[in-house]
Amino acid sequence: MRRAVAAAHAQVGVVVIGYQDAAHVTDAVRSALAQGAAVREVVAVDDCSTDGSTELLGRLAATEPRLRVIRLTANSGGCGTPRNTGLAAVTAPYVMFLDSDDVLPPGAVDALLTAAVGERAEVASGLCVRRELPSGRETPWQAPLYAARTVVAHPARRPRLVHDTLCVNKLYRTAFLRDHGIRFPDGRFPYEDFVFTARVLAAGSRLTLIPDPVYVWHVRRSAERLSISLDRACVDNWRARTHACRTAYEILLAAGQKGLARAARAKFLDHELRMYVRELEVRDVRYRRAWWAHTRAYLAEYDAADWTRSPAAPGRLIGRVILASPEPRDLPRLRELASRPARLLPPYATAPDGRTPVWSPDLPQVTVEPLLTRPARLLPLTVDAELHPPTRVRLRLHELYGRVAEAGPVAVDAEWQRREDGRRSGRRTLAFGSTEPSTEPSAEPSAEPSTGSSTGSSADGRVWAAEATVDLTGPGAAALGAGTWDLRLRVRFRDGTSREVTAHARTDTGRVRRRALPSARHGIVLVRPYATRSGALALRVAPGVRGVATVVHGRLRRLIHCGSTTATQGN
Repeated sequence: MRRAVAAAHAQVGVVVIGYQDAAHVTDAVRSALAQGAAVREVVAVDDCSTDGSTELLGRLAATEPRLRVIRLTANSGGCGTPRNTGLAAVTAPYVMFLDSDDVLPPGAVDALLTAAVGERAEVASGLCVRRELPSGRETPWQAPLYAARTVVAHPARRPRLVHDTLCVNKLYRTAFLRDHGIRFPDGRFPYEDFVFTARVLAAGSRLTLIPDPVYVWHVRRSAERLSISLDRACVDNWRARTHACRTAYEILLAAGQKGLARAARAKFLDHELRMYVRELEVRDVRYRRAWWAHTRAYLAEYDAADWTRSPAAPGRLIGRVILASPEPRDLPRLRELASRPARLLPPYATAPDGRTPVWSPDLPQVTVEPLLTRPARLLPLTVDAELHPPTRVRLRLHELYGRVAEAGPVAVDAEWQRREDGRRSGRRTLAFGSTEPSTEPSAEPSAEPSTGSSTGSSADGRVWAAEATVDLTGPGAAALGAGTWDLRLRVRFRDGTSREVTAHARTDTGRVRRRALPSARHGIVLVRPYATRSGALALRVAPGVRGVATVVHGRLRRLIHCGSTTATQGN
């Protein structure tokens, strides 16, 4: 029925933009054409490529009458101008956007068009799936928004909409965009879809949300030319992102959408700030200081109301630490707090009154007192994890200002998940043993000097311990196979509630190093425990002679590369 309704009228134009992407652009165009009769036209806009993209598109257009190719005479430097050019050329009553390195899954246009027409909505929005290449692992983007079919009469009734800043997983009524003058910023303007989405929301559009997958976002981290969202090594990327967020906020505020504007600022703290803080420790000192100074200036624009809503939220606590500190500090601890789920590492300091929880003794103005009333299922719990040779994993849950003892932890569910395909293995429930005192802080030393002492005294040093065996060498299906495995945990409390956590990898014990283990199934298994960028414990497993050879080959290649780089610098 859905396909029949959509196909009865060719109502959709798909704008495909690309630059220097001859390897993928025809795949994107074909995925749009393959949507069927609902697609009236595909407008491919090439941003003055020199790699043969235009010629490839021209040959395809010669055999496909629905395809029109537009080549810009000069490179625009961004995605906005090509999209605006395509939007101006579209004749169909509905339009959607597609990037040259992504694809539309089968049925996407039918699903969106049926929803838009049936609900008389200016915008129909569906689920975007991020697909990591070459592994093929898929992760839904902003999945809670698309859990069920929903009609939103006005964006103000669903502030969470500001979290989905993508323009590509949506079908727009063309006349709505033109009547309200909604366009993308022209020229070089990274994160232009932030601004476009804010303009759509500011116009008070009626939206319909559907759970159908409608867009596949290809993530190519090893590509020679990274996408804007992945190319974060330069601080200019952060400046561009904050500029786009500020512009979106100002658009919403000017339209009288104060609630949405406030939600946009909260989204910055929860998403943008946490994402970049997780990576801050691996940047050089110059980057960190420039990033820190810029972020402090940006956050200084926030008013009191921006900080009072959900004061215990990790992003707000991170922001308050940055605002209170002229120089970068406590980067390992901030990284852990920025992880998902958040972890607040010890030590847990108190103010001079001995009662008020604070970030550290030298930052008493940064209180963490809201944690005292936060439900246990939302607490930023820290569970240390150590891999003891050969296959034992020891877990230690830290007290947090008396809240853990109050909730009464009884057990922890432990499970390994393979990053490449999401496969889960080795699930088991472990009872916590008796509490024991913590004799050493969990947090490793910061890479940046602090403005003062940040160790402080822990409000309660108790920990709850559990231990498990990870099957790395056995012959059964439960053994971890080749790949990268993340340890997933869920702490269970006596009232039946639980908190999902990831394990904080202890890297100060000397146990995080590669080991070769004998295996009945593979002969040998190479295991490398390591801390992820957010500080969680993960394992790289390479079974068999072939797996070991692959690891050795990669190691030698990196050593040769480093040696040649050093020699070049020496000359």
